[in-house]
Amino acid sequence: MIQNIKFYLGVFTLLLVINSCKKTDYSMGSLTAPTDIVIGTKIIGVDATHPNGDGSGDVEVTVTGKNVLSYKIDYNAADGISLLFLANGKATNKYTTLGLNTYRITVVAYGAGGTATTVTKDIQVQSNFTPSATIVSNLTGAGSKSWSVDKTIPAHFGVGPWSTTSVTPEWWAAGINEKVACCNCFYTATYTFTKTSNGYTLTVATPDGAFTKTGALAGGLPGIPAAGGEACYNYSGGTSSFSFLPSASGIASSASTKTAILLGGTDTFIGYGAVLKEYEILSITATSLYLRVQGTETGNAWYIKLKAN
Repeated sequence: MIQNIKFYLGVFTLLLVINSCKKTDYSMGSLTAPTDIVIGTKIIGVDATHPNGDGSGDVEVTVTGKNVLSYKIDYNAADGISLLFLANGKATNKYTTLGLNTYRITVVAYGAGGTATTVTKDIQVQSNFTPSATIVSNLTGAGSKSWSVDKTIPAHFGVGPWSTTSVTPEWWAAGINEKVACCNCFYTATYTFTKTSNGYTLTVATPDGAFTKTGALAGGLPGIPAAGGEACYNYSGGTSSFSFLPSASGIASSASTKTAILLGGTDTFIGYGAVLKEYEILSITATSLYLRVQGTETGNAWYIKLKAN
């Protein structure tokens, strides 16, 4: 009897060993790329007399498709492809380039196993913008008004991340008179905003040079050398047109006027030469002007406070 029990136990153990040695098969399932991707667009304010919208520049985008796990979208291929996550395949985008413009929307639909399908769609959108009369009068006065960086207050110059949630110079902020010793040209330069019969102009005067970086970081300012540290550089000044437009930064209206100044050409700047040409007006009064602008170094938001002269 004991021998039979031992025999059966031995057979059972052998079966367990054999079963444990069997190869486990895994299956990834079907790697079918997304199909039937459709970009739907609704330009706000379209009617019989406004075929390209009401001038707000707002466009509702809805993307649908089959076998899709997620979407990413770029709203304007003309300024380079920068894909953003498109939650639920829906979003509203504001196009801010003034006038009637054509934009190419690019959508990448992702499926199982990293498969992806890319589709594009061109749309024409009308964008009109009339700035607040108070902003215009504060900036240009009776027709022309000069401003300079206000060295007498803390955080008159600073930097933080370029994002929709950071609206302060959280990385670094200048103390009172901080740039006097190294770069006093930052404070002696003047920026004169003028309202003309045909639009607006900015005239930059820099008796002690332009405060900027060098090379491509100088944003195209003429005469700036190819290499060198942050300093004052010879710059003969310049005049360019500028326009007002709705700000494109996406920060909340509680932290901004939602109005921006866009400089024409590359010959002018405001405050710091190593920035792009669209300056968002965070706040403005008859005597103070607070600006936020994207740096020529990717990811930086610069903050500049000016005073009326």
